[in-house]
Amino acid sequence: MSHPTTDALHAALATVDDPEIRKPITDLGMVESVDVGDDGRVRVTVLLTVPGCPMKDTITRDVTAAVSRVEHVTGVDVQLGVMSDEQRGALRDQLRGGAAERDIPFARPDSLTTVYAVASGKGGVGKSSVTVNLAAALAAEGLRVGVVDADIYGFSVPRMLGVTRPPTQVDDMIMPPVAEPGGVKVISIGMFVPGNQPVVWRGPMLHRAMQQFLADVYWGDLDVLLLDLPPGTGDIAITVAQLLPSSELIVVTTPQQAAAEVAERAGSIALQTHQRIVGVVENMSWLELPDGSRQEIFGSGGGQAVADSLSRSIGAEVPLLGQVPLDVTLREGGDTGRPVVLSHPDSPAATALRGVARQLARRGRGLAGRKLGITPTSR
Repeated sequence: MSHPTTDALHAALATVDDPEIRKPITDLGMVESVDVGDDGRVRVTVLLTVPGCPMKDTITRDVTAAVSRVEHVTGVDVQLGVMSDEQRGALRDQLRGGAAERDIPFARPDSLTTVYAVASGKGGVGKSSVTVNLAAALAAEGLRVGVVDADIYGFSVPRMLGVTRPPTQVDDMIMPPVAEPGGVKVISIGMFVPGNQPVVWRGPMLHRAMQQFLADVYWGDLDVLLLDLPPGTGDIAITVAQLLPSSELIVVTTPQQAAAEVAERAGSIALQTHQRIVGVVENMSWLELPDGSRQEIFGSGGGQAVADSLSRSIGAEVPLLGQVPLDVTLREGGDTGRPVVLSHPDSPAATALRGVARQLARRGRGLAGRKLGITPTSR
């Protein structure tokens, strides 16, 4: 009777990614053994990163499916074990790439991740809705995206992205849950607060929380990191500028003059923090009526006014990236955890948000500070 080869089995297992780390389980040292019986039945022992891993059923299913496709395999048994402290330590060091603990990868000079801090002058303008939909739209463009819910007091991103699973901790490293579809990685203080309890913290604790979100979470190689900032120009906005000096601001406002004036203040913080302003997004711009006409419920012109004012203040062009109309599907997507750019991609709001995301995606990742491995030589 023919038997599956060891090389074929390991090649199959190499196609199985850990659901949280998004790397092959063979590369992570999670495959302890592969045994083939005389009858062609294969037993695979997989080491989980932590006891009670929430993704163990997914790993079992994926391993079984991958090995079952190998020629001459008659059956698959998956045994689950747990990594030792030494094995977890080795995995942690491998994922950190030799970097020191508490190191923020996005603050390194050679980081290629574009960091956008989404800000607003006041609450209620739809900043979080814009953030999660931009994240989902950028992921749909093929980019690797992460979201930090930096609105510690008003956290809402997990619900809006449909993330209900808590993070997994490997020693002092946190594996962020992944929103599906799209594969957006998410972290929020709401994942650590039982029930719907409020967070009552002062400045130093807020700073510490942001530092942990950026340094202790394993983000992997991201193309884009979005931070949903709290409204205004308080502690978190200053902390982000300190921890991520290369981060860029996206300002969200609504059309009315009162909101626009407040949004200008949120954008003007860039003058003090030396951050670049990418542009302005105007939300709730109008309501499209059944006859095709538009009703400007909150007035008009606020987004362009903010963009023009910020352009004058910083001495560089700040564009109006897009105008997002009022759309019931946008609100429904936030409640159900299904961003409108995925659930209703052709709706008016989704079309506008995807347009903004395409502009951001085209900006790409720069090469400034990147080590190219080139050694200059003299003639």
